Amino acid sequence: MGRIMFSIVVVCLNEGERLKAVIENIRRQTYADYEIIVKDGLSKDGSIEELPADERIKVYRLEDTGIYDAMNQAVKEIKGDYVYFLNCGDAFYREDVLQRVAKQIKEYPRRRENVVFYGDILEKITGERVSSNPHMDAFGCYRNVPCHQACFYSAELMRRKGFDLKYHVRADYEHFLWCFFEGEADTVYMPFLIADYEGGGFSETKENRKRSEAEHKEIVKKYMSSGQVLKYRALMILSLAPLRTCISRYKVTAHIYNKLKALVYKRQE
Repeated sequence: MGRIMFSIVVVCLNEGERLKAVIENIRRQTYADYEIIVKDGLSKDGSIEELPADERIKVYRLEDTGIYDAMNQAVKEIKGDYVYFLNCGDAFYREDVLQRVAKQIKEYPRRRENVVFYGDILEKITGERVSSNPHMDAFGCYRNVPCHQACFYSAELMRRKGFDLKYHVRADYEHFLWCFFEGEADTVYMPFLIADYEGGGFSETKENRKRSEAEHKEIVKKYMSSGQVLKYRALMILSLAPLRTCISRYKVTAHIYNKLKALVYKRQE
């Protein structure tokens, strides 16, 4: 295998059929220039032994302290130009997603070693398309970065800085802000669906929602001035952000919310 475009990282621990499902979903991609890095935290359910024989699948079995530590370990093994993280329970939205992303990358006019390409996700819980902000800026970073399963990171960015294990829920958010503010990465929106996102997992428990709020406050202070933080916090309050968050979580109201959100973003393009 020569040069690889995508390193797709799947971290797992006793995931059983869910691991098999995500691997099969990846292998159905029409674009074949990828490797699958399976980082297993010493599963005991036999799921690793049942993976199909495929030279693109590389398994690393090491103990870890959690999902972000596992992803950091996986990044050390990547050979691709771009890194994408796909969790068990999630899936590529269509069989040509990688083909479409590769086309976007090849058409990008600037250097590609310092960039995050991102798109939209389909949220399985609500069945709704969640649109990403087409133009990232400081306020966008404060309120709404793209879902982790919507992002393709240049490998160089991930090698320069991994996920900060200090953060148990928001390490991917902190990493995106680092890419934007300190890594000076280009952020390039791709106007199509990348993944079916399962949601409702670790970060969505009541306890971790509180932890997420606390980590968010700490992280934004690392990358934004106190004046920016106060301004953006006031804007979120005035725009009824807590109410909008509640509306977006329920299937009945999520449709209207996401349609309006997509229209707003469309006007910004």
